[in-house]
Amino acid sequence: MTAQRRFATYAWFVLAFSLTVVLWGAGVRATGSGAGCGDQWPLCNGGWLPQSSQLQTIIEFTHRVTSGPTLGLLVVGLVAFAFRSFPRRHAVRCFAALALLFTATEALIGAALVLLGHVGTNTSPNRAYTLAIHLINTMVLLAVLALTAWFAAASANGRTEARTEQPVSRALLGCTLLAFLTISVTGVIAALGDTLFASSSLAQGIRQDLSPSAHIFVRLRVWHPIVAALLGCFLIGVAIGIVIHKGPTPVVRRLALAVAFLTLVQAGVGTVNVLLLAPVWMQLTHLFVADLLWLALVLLSAEMIAFGSRAAIQLRAESPSLQEVNRASSSS
Repeated sequence: MTAQRRFATYAWFVLAFSLTVVLWGAGVRATGSGAGCGDQWPLCNGGWLPQSSQLQTIIEFTHRVTSGPTLGLLVVGLVAFAFRSFPRRHAVRCFAALALLFTATEALIGAALVLLGHVGTNTSPNRAYTLAIHLINTMVLLAVLALTAWFAAASANGRTEARTEQPVSRALLGCTLLAFLTISVTGVIAALGDTLFASSSLAQGIRQDLSPSAHIFVRLRVWHPIVAALLGCFLIGVAIGIVIHKGPTPVVRRLALAVAFLTLVQAGVGTVNVLLLAPVWMQLTHLFVADLLWLALVLLSAEMIAFGSRAAIQLRAESPSLQEVNRASSSS
């Protein structure tokens, strides 16, 4: 096995571990364990190791260990491995370095949540802003880790596909990614509302959502399924358009089908989550599918952009230069 293949395997492992850390972090929020170590960071209730055997303390401390030093060391190893396995200016080096940057900011944002008291049962509206920043940083971190592994695997396999047409513009892809991030923010606020203002029945939950005196987290909760349904329809439409187009590569088509499939799965999981009044295990399932959909969308966008760039390079290589055309015209 070549060094680049070994690196790709390691990069996929780091991404899988990061997904586990993200899900555990969501469990910390869903179980109200964010204050399990008090309002101190990096200490836990005054010490480096937890002195309490309470479940909330164990959940919070485990998340700190896995999301801080453990993930940090794995990403540092990823960067060192990337710089040994790939030449200068290679995309894998760039994405690995970005992963280290966003891992550091992830830890700092997590610390800010604790120090600001935006954990546990805190219902301050400002908590929505810190959660939104935390979520966006997490999604970007997962994206750059996925891109690191994806392009490392492509390089190791020597994959060089190119076509001459691109069915979706870069601007549309960028807007789609931004829309997904925006809807993910509404999702984390809706999940927070489910945790802090739990309902005993679906009817009670609907009354809470529509009450003008309800907390802002509850009133915003009703908008998440609406905007998510709109984005889901759009994603399926884009995916179908890519699949039936003649230009894209087989890899692009498979990624588009993955986006469409995961969109349908996410719609079903979201519906069940609402009907079951958002139990913790269902919230984690909903987040897991959302993360998979995000990664599929990121890889589809990256492959479309890379495939468009390769096509442009191929066209430039195959087309005669302007000077050659002029010389041919003058000689005739």
